[in-house]
Amino acid sequence: MSDQSIPINLHILDKDYVIACPKKEHDTLIASAEYLNQKIKEVRESGKIVSTERIVVVSALNIVHEYLQCKNQKDDKKYLIDDEVERLQKKLAGALADIKS
Repeated sequence: MSDQSIPINLHILDKDYVIACPKKEHDTLIASAEYLNQKIKEVRESGKIVSTERIVVVSALNIVHEYLQCKNQKDDKKYLIDDEVERLQKKLAGALADIKS
């Protein structure tokens, strides 16, 4: 029952939308709509773009850009951690070999 999609009302770009999603994801969906609205407001208030379609596309591009930056930072940190773990494993293996000899 918890995975059953339930409709939720969202207000995006001055319009109401009914979106069905699992109950456990309602908070995330609401937060996503609020974030999207904030990005749309920022683009709209810049005054450089007047077309609603272009405002939405630029807002979406900004959000995807932020996402990819975060993803790349996460990936970079993962590689650093993997390298450090490998270095520590080699150091530990060397220390254990010294103890055995």
